[in-house]
Amino acid sequence: MKMKKIFVLLLSVVLLLSACAEGAGKKQAENSQKQTAETKTEAKPTTVGFIYVGPVGDGGYTYAHDQGRLYLEKELGDKVKTIYKESVEETLPAVEAEIRNMVDQGATIIFTTSFGFMEGTKKAAAEFPNVTFFHCSGYEKADNMSNYFGRIYQARYLTGIVAGLKTKANSIGYVGAFPIPEVVRGINAFTLGAQSVNPEVKVKVVWTNTWYDPAKEKEAAISLLDAGVDIISQHQDTAGPQQAAEERGAFAIGYNTDMSAAAPKANLTSAVWNWGPYYVREVNAVLNGQFKSEAYWGGFNDNIVDISPLTANAPEAAKAKVEEAKIQIKDGKLKVFAGPIYDQAGELKVKAGEEMSDEELLNFNWFVKGVEGKIE
Repeated sequence: MKMKKIFVLLLSVVLLLSACAEGAGKKQAENSQKQTAETKTEAKPTTVGFIYVGPVGDGGYTYAHDQGRLYLEKELGDKVKTIYKESVEETLPAVEAEIRNMVDQGATIIFTTSFGFMEGTKKAAAEFPNVTFFHCSGYEKADNMSNYFGRIYQARYLTGIVAGLKTKANSIGYVGAFPIPEVVRGINAFTLGAQSVNPEVKVKVVWTNTWYDPAKEKEAAISLLDAGVDIISQHQDTAGPQQAAEERGAFAIGYNTDMSAAAPKANLTSAVWNWGPYYVREVNAVLNGQFKSEAYWGGFNDNIVDISPLTANAPEAAKAKVEEAKIQIKDGKLKVFAGPIYDQAGELKVKAGEEMSDEELLNFNWFVKGVEGKIE
């Protein structure tokens, strides 16, 4: 009987200790869950800023960048919060003011998306060393600043093939924004592409000296149509030149985004940007502590540039020619700026068997043979 009482007593102690341990474990688990929840609540998304030169509804350049911003939000979810400012002037005071405004809003990553924002971005990088900057289409770098662009000239070459096969007048108009290397490079690539299938092609250039001015862009296109061109290409931010071509019964090559909806009877194809994957890659690098300042210049193989699907307005032979050239460019068999290449005056600038270096392309200041216009 005595042994039975001892056994019962011991069993009671064991059960009591077990209950205490269970209660302590439960409380510890609850505390752990509470701490995890609090940590999640406290973890704030990284604010990423975008500064645009035009309105997000321009249907072209700024729209393409903003699609990249939205892609970033979709891919990274609650890791990031994005803010943006549209129609910022390309002046030092305007750029500096907007960057400061974004820093005040908590932005630690800022993308400035136009060439004219370069100096302001560089100054801000020195002023805000804990903010990471990315400047589009320029050449300046710093420890906390990269520059980025894409080899859109590869896409320009393909759109030139389409235009070269389509033109009956052998005269194509090109509405250019500013006479800077970026635009000159694109005009030359387009011309070489057109001449690869139609050696008689001439490309007439008119400058607007603006990235975004729908009316002025359209007027420039009309002046080219009045001069006898039957196709309009462009390095502008809106579909104004496309609309001018359609109104005149001519054809057009778009830029930045697929512009076929803006001028369905005129558009043949467009040289387009795909900024989203780049934005995701670089923001992830910053978040993971793997950012490295660089000068990025991707092409077809990085999927940052492409051409939109050829429309029903494009010549039947164009699709096969374009696909063949694209494969060769991606494989490195076709170099857009491989010699022989002559300038407007007929002087040999790139010898056969040679090709222009990236440094030369980034400083392009002459037109190839067949371009009618001045760089001034």
